[in-house]
Amino acid sequence: MVARIVTMQQADNLPAGALKSDLDYCPTLSQAGARMLAQLRSHPCAPVYRNRSGNKLLADEVAALRDDECEVAQAIIDWTNAAPPAWLPGFVADTFARVPYWRACGSPPARLQDVAPVSRADLSHDVASFVPDDVDLARMIHFHTTGTTGHPLMIPSHPVVAGRYLAFHKRALQRFGVTLRHGTGQVGVMLLGHQQRCFTYVSVTPTMGESGLAKINLHVDDWRDPDDRARYLDAMAPELIAGDPISFAELLTLPMTHRPAALMSVSMMLLPGMRARLEQRFGCPVLDIYSLNEVGPVAVYDEAAGGHVLLQHRLYVEILDVHGQPVAPGQRGEIVVTGGFNFCLPLLRYRTGDHASLAFGPHGPVLVGLAGRSPLRYRTSAGKWINNIDITHALKPLAIALFGVHQFADGSITLRLSPGAMPLAGQACALLALFFDAITVEALQAQDKIIQYTSDLQEAAA
Repeated sequence: MVARIVTMQQADNLPAGALKSDLDYCPTLSQAGARMLAQLRSHPCAPVYRNRSGNKLLADEVAALRDDECEVAQAIIDWTNAAPPAWLPGFVADTFARVPYWRACGSPPARLQDVAPVSRADLSHDVASFVPDDVDLARMIHFHTTGTTGHPLMIPSHPVVAGRYLAFHKRALQRFGVTLRHGTGQVGVMLLGHQQRCFTYVSVTPTMGESGLAKINLHVDDWRDPDDRARYLDAMAPELIAGDPISFAELLTLPMTHRPAALMSVSMMLLPGMRARLEQRFGCPVLDIYSLNEVGPVAVYDEAAGGHVLLQHRLYVEILDVHGQPVAPGQRGEIVVTGGFNFCLPLLRYRTGDHASLAFGPHGPVLVGLAGRSPLRYRTSAGKWINNIDITHALKPLAIALFGVHQFADGSITLRLSPGAMPLAGQACALLALFFDAITVEALQAQDKIIQYTSDLQEAAA
């Protein structure tokens, strides 16, 4: 299966020297959509867009996504542990029948609790065995992620799966009275990064009248003039701005006058203090989305609900202890998910590595006290601050399965490597020497998820 996935990805490439057109990335692109792409690229203050990407959606898929949005908006999530959702038994049976990994385990058990949980390490070992037999490989896409576990992972997906994210983001926005309205001729979404190296591109959203979508990097190296960052954001006037706490911290330094309808924080934990600063500065709701690459948007924080309210009506959540057993009601444990909307990667009892307790009430299932991933900065030897993602990118060329980086109060760094990666210690130190002078290496014995990035510096938290 892995060979088939790789072949599929290569088949999407054009012959050497050939250039793809916007229609290759956005098959339903109209003249209005083409004008929007040109507007995003050609504005005098536009950044350097380093990559090409697009929605890859066909006309019938766009229509299906509009139907999905209606279903998601109207769905009621009211299951409890005592009364699981009605779709759950059928999903388990179907997954055992269609997915090689689970089919090799035999017949599906009568209870979900008797299914052995799996982790990111299991997916990383052989993700192809978790892909259903009948997935159309010709339309499959995939992307790589390292996450915080140190287990590199290729996640199988599909243009329709990527397109479904919007429905759950709209559901989250509805909780705060925000309805996205931008369409033809307007910029709908601006995705922010703040890294030394960042994937940046322009696209359109066909279910929103081909409103513009752009991924930009706020790092000054991606702009002809650092002041162009605020000018460009003001000129494009995106209805929704999405990013993480680190990119939002940089956004706070810009003299931008535009006020979006909402800000949406994804990928990292958003601390209350940062959320308050953003709300005051931009005068709009700031949503903290708990999202996983393997699952998509899981929940949104709602203070009135006391935690993160679930967004997916076909995602079941359990809280397990270290032994894989359910915890008592209200107790903290690891978040374990079953279901999801990625039909290329149906999940059964997937251990996320994140922790919370689970409560039930008028808002449905709520994750309380979620402890997910936290943003972290590192101080370089030159006294500058870099994003922890920059460290991930620096080490990316090396075949390191698991690593951790800790910065001490004096600025020195300890790089922790799994025993199998210790022969690469010299190369890893050479790459990190771009940022740090004092680096030591220790063997890492952890076999499961670790806190990958840690620091003794108080200023490290964005």
